[in-house]
Amino acid sequence: MVWIVSAAMIIVVIALVVMIVGNRLPREHSVTRVTYLNRSPGEVWRTISDFSAQVEWRADLKSVERLPPRGGRERWRETDRRGRSMTLETMEAIPHRRLVRRIADENLTFGGVWTMEIGEVGEVTSLLVNESGHIDNPAFRFMSRFLVGQKSTIDKYLAGVGKRLGVEEVTIMDG
Repeated sequence: MVWIVSAAMIIVVIALVVMIVGNRLPREHSVTRVTYLNRSPGEVWRTISDFSAQVEWRADLKSVERLPPRGGRERWRETDRRGRSMTLETMEAIPHRRLVRRIADENLTFGGVWTMEIGEVGEVTSLLVNESGHIDNPAFRFMSRFLVGQKSTIDKYLAGVGKRLGVEEVTIMDG
């Protein structure tokens, strides 16, 4: 019986610490990562802008469904391997240079914008991704900051882009 009470108290203390620390973390965050690919800006653009084909190279995606445009903006619903769906909207698309997408779902406890910029550095193409987001739930803020890492989603995405383009070793760094 003592073990059960002790375990319950430990769980409560951990939950309190997570909530207190999470409440003290900023709701807003911004993360920028960049990689350099020995491919043309056109190849990189085709890879990042062909949303329906991303199921083939993004390990986290189960399906992608094109939705009717809203306000003239392209929209997609992505469903991950766990069955969670999220609607994304293209805010800006400048072929071979810049793609801006935002989470269009208003009912999520998080949201944000991904700005992807393609640049030419000699014979190499840079792909910079900036995530400007918010996380409403303090427990999720704690997990994002200390357990998952705020860079992990962008890093997986950039590694997937490189793999799709046949780049054997993708180096990702702070942008």
